[in-house]
Amino acid sequence: MPAGREYKRTSLELVRLRFDMMDIATWLGLALLAAAILIGTPAQAADDAQAPCTEDAMLVFDASGSMSGNGWGYGSENPSAISRIDKVRAALAKVLPRVTRMRRVGLITYGPGPWQQCNVQLDLKPAPDAAKRILDVVNGLTPAGQTPLSKSVLQAADVLDYVAKPGVIVLLTDGEETCGGNPCDVGKQLKQEGLQLTVHVIGLRVRGITWTGEQSVVETKCLAEETGGLFSTVETERELVEALEKTLGCPMMTEASPTRFSMD
Repeated sequence: MPAGREYKRTSLELVRLRFDMMDIATWLGLALLAAAILIGTPAQAADDAQAPCTEDAMLVFDASGSMSGNGWGYGSENPSAISRIDKVRAALAKVLPRVTRMRRVGLITYGPGPWQQCNVQLDLKPAPDAAKRILDVVNGLTPAGQTPLSKSVLQAADVLDYVAKPGVIVLLTDGEETCGGNPCDVGKQLKQEGLQLTVHVIGLRVRGITWTGEQSVVETKCLAEETGGLFSTVETERELVEALEKTLGCPMMTEASPTRFSMD
C-alpha cells in the first residue's frame, strides 16, 4: 500500500477514535449530571437533613410547687433525695448546649413567684446559642405556684407566631392542669389554627399516679397527640435526657435513640 494512502487511513482512524472518546465523555457527563439532580450534592443533603432545625422552639418549664419534691413516681419521694427541679436542671445542662447550637430556643416558666398563684413568665424569646441564658433562669427558680399548663402553652404558641410559622413546643411538667384550663382543648385549637405547630409533652411523676386521677394524664396526652407531638413519661435522668434530645433536638442527633419511655 502506498505510504500516502496508509497515512490517510491512520488519520481517519484517529478521527473516529477522538469522536468515540468525545461521545463517552458526553454520556458520562450527562450521567453524572442526572445523578446530581436525583440525589443532590453533599452540601444540599446536609442542608435538607438540618431543615427541621430551622423551626424555632419554646421550652415550657414547670416551676410549680410540686417540683420541689423528689422521686420520679408517686410514692417514691424521699426527704434525703435530690429534688425534681434539680434533676431536670442537670438533664438540661447536658442537652441544651448541643441543641441550641442547631436550633433557636426560648423559655417560658410557669409556677414561680407567690405561693399558689397561676403565674406564667416569658423569660426568653427563641434565640441562637441560648443554653446559658436558659440555664441561668432555670437555676434561679424557686418552685411555688400552681400549674397553668394551658395558659403557658398558648403563650408559647403566640411567641412562635404559630398561625403564620411552623414551630415546636416542649412542655415539661410533673402535674396536672390546676388553673382552670383544658390541655386537650388547647391541642385542638392549635391544630385548627396553627400552620404547623407541634407540642411535645414530657411527664414526670406519672408512675403510680393516684390522687390526680387518670383524666389529667389523658388531657396532657391529648394535647400532644392533637398536634402530632410525643407524649413521653420519664423515670430516670437518662430517660429525661433522651426525651429532651428527641423533642428539642434535631432529627439527626436523636434518630438512633429509641423512645422506650413513651406511654401507649
